[in-house]
Amino acid sequence: MAISKTEKDNIIEEYATHEGDTGSVEVQVALLTADINNLTEHMKNHKHDHHSYVGLLKKIGHRRNLLRYLEDNDINRYRELIKKLGLRR
Repeated sequence: MAISKTEKDNIIEEYATHEGDTGSVEVQVALLTADINNLTEHMKNHKHDHHSYVGLLKKIGHRRNLLRYLEDNDINRYRELIKKLGLRR
């Protein structure tokens, strides 16, 4: 269910704003999106896995809060990120 280290490293490399960046909002949202997509696929096959469902909802809420922060502080970065990730917001 969790993303692999190589996949995580690729996401960090793609969304990092500078060298060694692992904590910017863009990187965090991209990693959460990958986790959410994996958990969504898991939930399609395992509908009664309530523990994973709760974890999925927590990740969605965390991503929503990060996106709201980015939208309030830098609307251009927010718009670029949601376009790049293909989110519906």
